[in-house]
Amino acid sequence: MAFDHTSPAATWPFETLVAVLLKQFRRPLAAQGLDLSDADAQAIARDAAARRAPGEPAQAAVAALAAIIAESEAVLAGWELSFRESLAAGMDAIPGWHSTAEFLEIANEKANAEIRIGAGAALLAALGDLHRAQYLFDLIEYNPDEVEAIIARRVLLFLSGLDDGAPDWLARARAWVESARGE
Repeated sequence: MAFDHTSPAATWPFETLVAVLLKQFRRPLAAQGLDLSDADAQAIARDAAARRAPGEPAQAAVAALAAIIAESEAVLAGWELSFRESLAAGMDAIPGWHSTAEFLEIANEKANAEIRIGAGAALLAALGDLHRAQYLFDLIEYNPDEVEAIIARRVLLFLSGLDDGAPDWLARARAWVESARGE
């Protein structure tokens, strides 16, 4: 499985990665009633990187991210797709478009839902919520070179403490997630 070490997401310090993701989610978080300042995002990222228990702003971010992911899951469910199925589905499998404009609108909606689910699941995991960690594995297994998969890999490696070069890291990360969730 290839890993693009040249992507900024592959090389940023974990704190920077989390802060950047939080900033990218600023508008969706605000739509959920959570306005995070740069200082808030940085403090949450610092706590995540230090593996400290989430404080009140991070707990609010977890709740808002869960709602954002649920909305995006509903978008995909409207096409009778799971996240994993959506990653593999081409636009020919998505109904409801007849014109170029409709195609572009639906393609954008699908892509946004996938990005919000994948990046949102990575943020949730970084903030201590592993309930949607399967989405991280889906990203990595579907296309390990995409930015969202690189982020998923970074989060799983950081949280589990596994070595990036281990040939069986993915299976071990899955076992770690199951253990951390008490499965």
